[in-house]
Amino acid sequence: MKRDDDGHPHKKDFDMLVGGSDTTSTTLEWVMAELIKNSCIMKIPQEEVRRVAANKLKIDVNDINQMNYLKCILKESLRLHPPTPLSLPQETSESLKFGGYDIPPKTRVFVNIWTIQRDPKLWDRPEEFIPERFKDNPVDFKGQNFKFIPFGGGRKGCPGLTFGVASLEYVLANLLCWFNWRLPTTNAQGEELDMTETNTLAAFRKNPLHLVPILHSS
Repeated sequence: MKRDDDGHPHKKDFDMLVGGSDTTSTTLEWVMAELIKNSCIMKIPQEEVRRVAANKLKIDVNDINQMNYLKCILKESLRLHPPTPLSLPQETSESLKFGGYDIPPKTRVFVNIWTIQRDPKLWDRPEEFIPERFKDNPVDFKGQNFKFIPFGGGRKGCPGLTFGVASLEYVLANLLCWFNWRLPTTNAQGEELDMTETNTLAAFRKNPLHLVPILHSS
Protein backbone atom coordinates (compact mmCIF):
# COMPACT_ATOMS: atom_id res chain seq x y z
CA MET A 1 0.00 0.00 0.00
CA LYS A 2 1.34 3.41 -0.97
CA ARG A 3 1.83 6.01 1.76
CA ASP A 4 2.02 9.77 1.80
CA ASP A 5 4.94 11.83 3.11
CA ASP A 6 3.71 11.38 6.69
CA GLY A 7 3.60 7.61 6.36
CA HIS A 8 -0.20 7.39 6.17
CA PRO A 9 -1.92 5.17 3.59
CA HIS A 10 -3.32 6.95 0.54
CA LYS A 11 -7.09 7.32 0.74
CA LYS A 12 -7.53 5.67 -2.68
CA ASP A 13 -5.66 2.56 -1.54
CA PHE A 14 -7.68 2.47 1.70
CA ASP A 15 -10.95 2.75 -0.25
CA MET A 16 -9.88 -0.19 -2.42
CA LEU A 17 -9.21 -2.28 0.68
CA VAL A 18 -12.55 -1.41 2.30
CA GLY A 19 -14.42 -1.94 -0.97
CA GLY A 20 -12.89 -5.36 -1.43
CA SER A 21 -13.73 -6.35 2.15
CA ASP A 22 -17.36 -5.24 1.83
CA THR A 23 -17.75 -7.12 -1.45
CA THR A 24 -16.30 -10.24 0.16
CA SER A 25 -18.73 -10.35 3.09
CA THR A 26 -21.81 -9.59 0.99
CA THR A 27 -20.97 -12.10 -1.72
CA LEU A 28 -20.03 -14.80 0.77
CA GLU A 29 -23.44 -14.50 2.42
CA TRP A 30 -25.14 -14.96 -0.96
CA VAL A 31 -22.95 -17.95 -1.85
CA MET A 32 -23.80 -19.73 1.39
CA ALA A 33 -27.49 -18.88 0.98
CA GLU A 34 -27.54 -20.40 -2.50
CA LEU A 35 -25.76 -23.53 -1.28
CA ILE A 36 -28.20 -23.96 1.61
CA LYS A 37 -31.13 -23.43 -0.74
CA ASN A 38 -29.65 -25.96 -3.18
CA SER A 39 -28.50 -28.66 -0.77
CA CYS A 40 -27.81 -31.17 -3.55
CA ILE A 41 -25.22 -28.74 -4.96
CA MET A 42 -23.59 -28.10 -1.57
CA LYS A 43 -22.15 -31.64 -1.45
CA ILE A 44 -20.19 -31.22 -4.69
CA PRO A 45 -17.82 -28.40 -3.61
CA GLN A 46 -17.51 -29.92 -0.14
CA GLU A 47 -16.27 -33.19 -1.63
CA GLU A 48 -13.94 -31.32 -3.99
CA VAL A 49 -12.44 -29.11 -1.28
CA ARG A 50 -11.95 -32.01 1.14
CA ARG A 51 -10.39 -34.18 -1.55
CA VAL A 52 -7.92 -31.48 -2.60
CA ALA A 53 -7.07 -30.45 0.97
CA ALA A 54 -6.79 -34.12 2.02
CA ASN A 55 -5.34 -34.23 5.55
CA LYS A 56 -3.60 -30.86 5.39
CA LEU A 57 -4.09 -28.46 8.28
CA LYS A 58 -4.12 -25.39 6.05
CA ILE A 59 -5.48 -24.71 2.56
CA ASP A 60 -3.10 -22.75 0.34
CA VAL A 61 -3.34 -21.03 -3.05
CA ASN A 62 -2.13 -24.11 -4.91
CA ASP A 63 -5.02 -26.08 -3.43
CA ILE A 64 -7.56 -23.43 -4.40
CA ASN A 65 -6.28 -23.42 -7.98
CA GLN A 66 -7.41 -27.06 -8.19
CA MET A 67 -10.92 -26.34 -6.90
CA ASN A 68 -12.64 -25.79 -10.23
CA TYR A 69 -16.20 -26.38 -9.06
CA LEU A 70 -15.75 -23.95 -6.18
CA LYS A 71 -14.79 -21.30 -8.73
CA CYS A 72 -17.91 -22.12 -10.77
CA ILE A 73 -20.07 -21.65 -7.67
CA LEU A 74 -18.52 -18.27 -6.98
CA LYS A 75 -19.09 -17.10 -10.55
CA GLU A 76 -22.70 -18.27 -10.57
CA SER A 77 -23.42 -16.51 -7.28
CA LEU A 78 -21.85 -13.30 -8.61
CA ARG A 79 -24.02 -13.63 -11.73
CA LEU A 80 -27.23 -13.86 -9.71
CA HIS A 81 -26.15 -11.45 -6.98
CA PRO A 82 -23.66 -8.86 -8.26
CA PRO A 83 -22.30 -6.80 -5.32
CA THR A 84 -23.51 -3.59 -6.98
CA PRO A 85 -26.59 -4.16 -9.19
CA LEU A 86 -26.01 -0.80 -10.88
CA SER A 87 -22.52 0.17 -11.98
CA LEU A 88 -20.84 3.27 -10.68
CA PRO A 89 -21.85 6.29 -12.79
CA GLN A 90 -19.88 6.94 -15.93
CA GLU A 91 -19.99 9.89 -18.32
CA THR A 92 -20.13 9.93 -22.10
CA SER A 93 -17.26 11.86 -23.65
CA GLU A 94 -19.05 12.57 -26.95
CA SER A 95 -22.48 12.27 -28.55
CA LEU A 96 -23.58 8.81 -29.67
CA LYS A 97 -26.52 6.70 -30.74
CA PHE A 98 -27.55 3.76 -28.56
CA GLY A 99 -30.70 1.66 -28.81
CA GLY A 100 -32.25 4.20 -31.16
CA TYR A 101 -31.61 7.10 -28.79
CA ASP A 102 -29.39 10.15 -29.28
CA ILE A 103 -27.23 10.54 -26.19
CA PRO A 104 -25.42 13.88 -25.76
CA PRO A 105 -21.91 14.22 -24.34
CA LYS A 106 -21.41 14.46 -20.58
CA THR A 107 -24.46 12.28 -19.91
CA ARG A 108 -24.23 10.26 -16.68
CA VAL A 109 -24.73 6.57 -17.43
CA PHE A 110 -25.52 3.66 -15.10
CA VAL A 111 -25.24 0.08 -16.37
CA ASN A 112 -27.86 -2.30 -14.97
CA ILE A 113 -25.57 -5.24 -14.19
CA TRP A 114 -28.32 -7.19 -12.39
CA THR A 115 -30.59 -7.19 -15.45
CA ILE A 116 -27.82 -8.06 -17.92
CA GLN A 117 -26.75 -11.06 -15.88
CA ARG A 118 -30.35 -12.37 -15.72
CA ASP A 119 -31.21 -11.66 -19.34
CA PRO A 120 -32.82 -14.78 -20.93
CA LYS A 121 -31.39 -13.70 -24.28
CA LEU A 122 -27.88 -14.13 -22.84
CA TRP A 123 -28.34 -16.91 -20.28
CA ASP A 124 -30.18 -20.21 -20.29
CA ARG A 125 -32.57 -20.54 -17.29
CA PRO A 126 -31.19 -17.26 -15.90
CA GLU A 127 -33.12 -17.30 -12.60
CA GLU A 128 -31.71 -20.68 -11.55
CA PHE A 129 -28.51 -21.35 -9.63
CA ILE A 130 -26.53 -23.56 -12.05
CA PRO A 131 -22.76 -23.48 -11.37
CA GLU A 132 -22.18 -25.97 -14.20
CA ARG A 133 -22.85 -23.20 -16.72
CA PHE A 134 -19.33 -21.95 -16.00
CA LYS A 135 -17.62 -25.33 -16.34
CA ASP A 136 -15.09 -25.19 -19.19
CA ASN A 137 -16.57 -21.78 -20.00
CA PRO A 138 -14.14 -18.98 -20.93
CA VAL A 139 -16.53 -16.30 -19.61
CA ASP A 140 -14.81 -14.62 -16.67
CA PHE A 141 -15.57 -11.72 -14.33
CA LYS A 142 -12.59 -9.56 -15.30
CA GLY A 143 -14.76 -7.20 -17.32
CA GLN A 144 -14.05 -8.38 -20.87
CA ASN A 145 -17.22 -10.46 -21.33
CA PHE A 146 -19.98 -7.89 -21.21
CA LYS A 147 -22.78 -10.32 -20.36
CA PHE A 148 -20.99 -11.06 -17.08
CA ILE A 149 -19.64 -7.95 -15.34
CA PRO A 150 -20.27 -8.29 -11.57
CA PHE A 151 -17.32 -5.98 -10.88
CA GLY A 152 -17.88 -3.64 -13.81
CA GLY A 153 -16.18 -3.79 -17.18
CA GLY A 154 -13.34 -2.38 -19.22
CA ARG A 155 -11.14 0.33 -17.76
CA LYS A 156 -13.82 1.19 -15.18
CA GLY A 157 -13.76 -2.22 -13.55
CA CYS A 158 -13.53 -2.56 -9.77
CA PRO A 159 -9.94 -2.01 -8.55
CA GLY A 160 -10.59 -4.34 -5.61
CA LEU A 161 -11.47 -7.31 -7.85
CA THR A 162 -8.30 -9.33 -7.31
CA PHE A 163 -8.31 -8.85 -3.55
CA GLY A 164 -12.02 -9.59 -3.26
CA VAL A 165 -12.00 -12.76 -5.36
CA ALA A 166 -8.90 -14.20 -3.68
CA SER A 167 -10.44 -13.58 -0.26
CA LEU A 168 -13.74 -15.14 -1.29
CA GLU A 169 -12.12 -18.28 -2.65
CA TYR A 170 -9.98 -18.76 0.45
CA VAL A 171 -12.75 -18.15 3.00
CA LEU A 172 -15.30 -20.23 1.10
CA ALA A 173 -12.88 -23.15 0.71
CA ASN A 174 -12.25 -23.18 4.47
CA LEU A 175 -15.93 -22.92 5.38
CA LEU A 176 -16.79 -25.86 3.14
CA CYS A 177 -13.79 -27.94 4.14
CA TRP A 178 -14.03 -27.86 7.92
CA PHE A 179 -17.77 -27.49 8.50
CA ASN A 180 -21.15 -28.80 7.46
CA TRP A 181 -23.95 -26.25 7.54
CA ARG A 182 -27.65 -26.15 8.33
CA LEU A 183 -30.38 -23.67 9.17
CA PRO A 184 -30.98 -22.92 12.89
CA THR A 185 -34.36 -24.67 12.91
CA THR A 186 -33.75 -28.37 12.42
CA ASN A 187 -36.92 -28.95 10.38
CA ALA A 188 -36.41 -25.88 8.17
CA GLN A 189 -36.18 -26.57 4.45
CA GLY A 190 -33.40 -24.84 2.55
CA GLU A 191 -35.57 -24.73 -0.57
CA GLU A 192 -37.87 -22.31 1.27
CA LEU A 193 -35.11 -19.86 2.21
CA ASP A 194 -36.11 -16.24 1.54
CA MET A 195 -33.78 -14.80 -1.12
CA THR A 196 -35.24 -11.28 -1.19
CA GLU A 197 -32.72 -8.51 -1.86
CA THR A 198 -32.72 -4.98 -0.48
CA ASN A 199 -33.56 -2.16 -2.87
CA THR A 200 -30.29 -0.29 -2.37
CA LEU A 201 -27.13 0.41 -4.34
CA ALA A 202 -25.58 -2.73 -2.83
CA ALA A 203 -27.21 -6.16 -3.15
CA PHE A 204 -27.61 -7.08 0.52
CA ARG A 205 -30.00 -9.76 1.71
CA LYS A 206 -33.21 -8.32 3.12
CA ASN A 207 -33.08 -10.89 5.93
CA PRO A 208 -29.57 -11.72 7.21
CA LEU A 209 -28.52 -15.33 6.80
CA HIS A 210 -28.21 -17.38 10.01
CA LEU A 211 -26.56 -20.80 9.79
CA VAL A 212 -25.34 -23.39 12.28
CA PRO A 213 -21.82 -24.78 11.66
CA ILE A 214 -21.18 -28.44 12.43
CA LEU A 215 -17.53 -29.43 12.64
CA HIS A 216 -16.66 -31.96 9.96
CA SER A 217 -14.75 -35.03 11.07
CA SER A 218 -12.92 -36.91 8.31
